[in-house]
Amino acid sequence: MESRFDRGKNKTVRHSQWQKLGRIYCPSGDRPWARSHAANPTAEHLQDDFYRVYFSARDENNRSSIAYIVIDINRPQEILEEASEPVLRPGELGMFDDCGASIGCILGIGQKRFLYYMGWNLAVTVPWKNAIGLAISESPDQPFKRYSRFPIVPLDEEDPFTVSYPWVMYDENRYRMWYGSNLKWGADKNDMLHVIKYAESTDGINWQKTSHIAIDSLSSEEYAICKPCVLKQNDSYLMWFCSRGDKYRIQRASSADGVIWKRLGQESGIDVSESGWDSDMIEYPCVFEHKGCRYLLYCGNDYGKSGFGLARLQTD
Repeated sequence: MESRFDRGKNKTVRHSQWQKLGRIYCPSGDRPWARSHAANPTAEHLQDDFYRVYFSARDENNRSSIAYIVIDINRPQEILEEASEPVLRPGELGMFDDCGASIGCILGIGQKRFLYYMGWNLAVTVPWKNAIGLAISESPDQPFKRYSRFPIVPLDEEDPFTVSYPWVMYDENRYRMWYGSNLKWGADKNDMLHVIKYAESTDGINWQKTSHIAIDSLSSEEYAICKPCVLKQNDSYLMWFCSRGDKYRIQRASSADGVIWKRLGQESGIDVSESGWDSDMIEYPCVFEHKGCRYLLYCGNDYGKSGFGLARLQTD
């Protein structure tokens, strides 16, 4: 459906501003699997104006699980439902996700729902190793179950160190994935180089990687680029992602084919607040449209420790 934000292939919105609607959720710390953090908020439309927003919470040992809240998009700060248990916990001891499962995206495939996630475990010589896993719900009222104990996008020669936070879309008779990949490690965290890559699949499970880097670093000071979110508008694509040198900020890029991307710089119209929960950093964007309006879920300070909020795009 054509959006009022992009009418015509060559037209762009020149005057826009994200209106912050405030912080939506931060865990109370009462649940043992959610002592802190609500990272990587991801929206799933239920019906009418109701959305389920998934997120990654952490226990006292810093292991992450995936849970959710339900909101009315018109009154987002009123939590209508909160998960009493995670939809996905860390994996078995010794598996790729035994230290945590962090959500990338949700994709509806018929009655099924595919939950693509980043599984991670701690390492000895480097801080961590990540890979991409899949959990499947057979219908909207059924629980998510792991497709396999092993990752569907593992480490290999193309991605030898880590792969992270995938965004998946079914487009032009194929499944398309944009995901994070770490190209190197070093003595310090800022010695690494984390970029966004691209892969394709015929079934959403078995993926063919490429060596192509979709979003690369602009300088040695920008060492972490992650958490892509892609929307298709008419015949082109928009991507939101976050990058950091010192602190995370939300960035944007455009593409004619979803493969070759042009960076558009930091997302205009939204930045850190002067004070409060999102005054130090903003990151992990999830952009979606509802009834002609565009919304942005994002995290605040300390990688989601302060929770997540919602913004709505205002245009002239």
